[in-house]
Amino acid sequence: MSKKIPTQYVWLDNRMVKAEDAKVPIMTHSLQYGSGIFEGIRAYETDNGVAVFRLDEHVRRFMNSMKIHAMNCGYTERQLKEAILDVIRKDGLGACYIRPFAFYNDDSIGLSTSGKKVSVFVAARPFGKYFAKQTGIRCKVSSWNRINSSILPVEAKASGNYLNSIIASMEAKRLGFDEAILLSQNGYVAEGPGENIFLVRDNVLLTPDKGSDILRGITRDSLIKLAESIGIEVQERQVHREELYTADELFFSGTAAELTSITEVDGIKVGNGAVGPITKMLAQAFDDVVHGRNTDFGGWLTHV
Repeated sequence: MSKKIPTQYVWLDNRMVKAEDAKVPIMTHSLQYGSGIFEGIRAYETDNGVAVFRLDEHVRRFMNSMKIHAMNCGYTERQLKEAILDVIRKDGLGACYIRPFAFYNDDSIGLSTSGKKVSVFVAARPFGKYFAKQTGIRCKVSSWNRINSSILPVEAKASGNYLNSIIASMEAKRLGFDEAILLSQNGYVAEGPGENIFLVRDNVLLTPDKGSDILRGITRDSLIKLAESIGIEVQERQVHREELYTADELFFSGTAAELTSITEVDGIKVGNGAVGPITKMLAQAFDDVVHGRNTDFGGWLTHV
């Protein structure tokens, strides 16, 4: 006997509706032209119930992404945070991935956004590990460069930006790798398709800086603060491609990826080809924070 799937709800324009009843025009601008703005947020199980990780920072970035694209959704940060918590409660979710999305809700053809209605939905789904391989993944430096701010605003999480990520990831997987690594236009290491990247060399944690055309991830910021709190030196700077090959350890960070070790780049083994000690240490520290076991960073959790 098949298990009955519970009804799932989404928040759409200040109303809670069944997911199957959340309908928008098929010709909406954001579907045709990639003009949507989104966030990726996670909630985790703790001893005190479900908690959303760094909710304030995620919602603030969501609002800033809209501001960069001159999009006004008409909601405050407080309203959006409440909507996120309401969806988790309504669906009775534990650990989950939350997707707020702002889009032009119209039914017309044309690039102009003038006068078009902006809608927002919030959906949440149960979520586990993004990468199946927990012993490390194999990456390829992409032939596609990372976009930069002379092309599109890299600080905004806009749908259209991620075509750059998708085509790089498709190339890597087609060639037998697990994921791509993108370089900036000037040849320095930028990031993964949906992840920031960290290197460990001589016990120093390195990560590409803002000038490397990265999206400054919230998980990235969390790991920098965690590393500094346990006495690990952190450097944000431009990173040469060949440093990927000579690193002692290498890993991705991101809301979905959390910490994912990279054990091979372009067929070259990273370090000894296994998950490194600093990667393990930071992964454990991060896990302790998101599950509420490290109260020093308890302010990063918003309990549902």
